[in-house]
Amino acid sequence: MKRRSVVLIVLSLAALPQCAFAQGSVSWRDPSPHKVEFVAVDENVKLELLDWGGSGRPLVLLAGLGNTAHVFDDFAPKLTSEYHVFGITRRGYGASSVPDSGYSADRLGDDVLAVLDALKLDQPVLVGHSIAGEELSSVGTRHPDRVAGLIYLDAAYTHAYYSRSGTASFMFDLDQLKSKLNQYNPDSSRAERRQLIRELLGHGLPDFEKDLREMEEFLQAAPAQVTLPPTPSPDDLANFSAFRSWTARVFGTNYPEAELRQMNESSPDGGVGKHQDKARIRSAIRAGEQKYTELAVPVLAIYANPHDPGPYAFNTPAERAAAEALETTDVTAMVKAFEAGVPSSRVVQIPRANHYVFLSNEADVLREMRTFLAGLK
Repeated sequence: MKRRSVVLIVLSLAALPQCAFAQGSVSWRDPSPHKVEFVAVDENVKLELLDWGGSGRPLVLLAGLGNTAHVFDDFAPKLTSEYHVFGITRRGYGASSVPDSGYSADRLGDDVLAVLDALKLDQPVLVGHSIAGEELSSVGTRHPDRVAGLIYLDAAYTHAYYSRSGTASFMFDLDQLKSKLNQYNPDSSRAERRQLIRELLGHGLPDFEKDLREMEEFLQAAPAQVTLPPTPSPDDLANFSAFRSWTARVFGTNYPEAELRQMNESSPDGGVGKHQDKARIRSAIRAGEQKYTELAVPVLAIYANPHDPGPYAFNTPAERAAAEALETTDVTAMVKAFEAGVPSSRVVQIPRANHYVFLSNEADVLREMRTFLAGLK
């Protein structure tokens, strides 16, 4: 995601303890009632597919950046009485293949389409958390006929729908400007150089100057610093059950144990091992973000606004209140832009929900999803 509030920077830290892999030598069985298979989506690339079963319209769940489909292990079974629920682990993570390339938004969207083809799914609904919003928008923009609807779980930010509202576009626009500047070649023709300069003077530089002024105002109003969460103690790392309790206590969200096992190594005695570094994959996905500005399919967009960063983000209640007010203003601007630009959307805001809104506010999300899904053709 490219939301640049202090609260959301803290939220990115929250992903650290849950990032990792696996089962280790101590026997453990995933209690979630899914089948696991692998689907080929590209040459030498297979994706892990979880199938929780169920009947009715197919729902396909896509995880956020740094997560696998197992993050839905507790959530997905709540939907199988009405829908057939699947989950996909994107390339680069968990048990899926980790190729050197293929991390642009449209390529990841093509991976999703390949899975839909393999399963022969007719008019599924895609449900995406966080960065998965780009995969939803990639499919919904290029192949609207393939899906009945899209559900964004705190995912409808700049990577999913581009607008110049709020500070979310800052890093996106910075990357775009860098790309344009890198195109300037003194050895190219005079006409090519003049055209590039016209583009920069006409839109690139003036637009980015506006971004810079907005970011300056935002940073001036933001708290000077945030408090980093405590590190887990040896007792917290003694086993995954203890580690799960630690993450719930520190970050306010009870991640499924299978997800924690997917994202951390397991020691021979069943303890929690080191976090597997996926920085290269994260960087490749962020670098592959694209601009999506048109969505013509039915959309449900659920936002946490403001986010609950957990108990350790701020030094004082006053800092927390100031950060919440700042973020509320920033996210509200993005919400309004999304509503205006995507007239087929229904937008829901849940105050002080965790970024993992489907875990922290499960009942709210299930209610809104069922209402939305009931209205689809």
